[in-house]
Amino acid sequence: MLGAILIFSEHLNFYQWVGVIITLLFFYMLSTTGKSEGISFSTNKWVLFIVLATFLGAASGLYDKFLMRRIDRLAVQAWFSFYQVAILLPILAVNRWRLSKGERTPFYWRWSIPLIGVFLVLADYLYFNSLSYQDSMISIVSAIRRGGVVISFVVGAVVFREKNIRRKAIYLAGILIGILLISLGSK
Repeated sequence: MLGAILIFSEHLNFYQWVGVIITLLFFYMLSTTGKSEGISFSTNKWVLFIVLATFLGAASGLYDKFLMRRIDRLAVQAWFSFYQVAILLPILAVNRWRLSKGERTPFYWRWSIPLIGVFLVLADYLYFNSLSYQDSMISIVSAIRRGGVVISFVVGAVVFREKNIRRKAIYLAGILIGILLISLGSK
């Protein structure tokens, strides 16, 4: 959001500001449930990786908006897909080479494999399409995109049987209310 305001001179209206503040507040409250589940935010290296991924994701979103002003969205998506394969294949090869045969996860074909790819391409298409409009605001698109936390919540609750579901559901409802206010303020 700060990058969108500083780099792209975006201006949020009252409802959008309230929605962003509510969303950020409830995201913070959702993160506090980890402490009650025994996660140490100061010593857990995976939390550091999540924080770094958040900053990289924000920088990527700003760069995406920059690119959408200069290059056709389908060209950006095509090059993104190409570079994703070019970057991930060597990482996969190194990881497979580094592990002994007994540590490697065996490969089993499932139809979910190509479906994941199809859904990722469709999600990226819609994301790049939303950024390609001249009046689209990266601060709003990013906030709405974070609504995907609903899927993580449901899978965590149903599949992984996470703790504190009621409290997390309340925080998630707050996040969704913030996203709703951002969306209503955009009309």
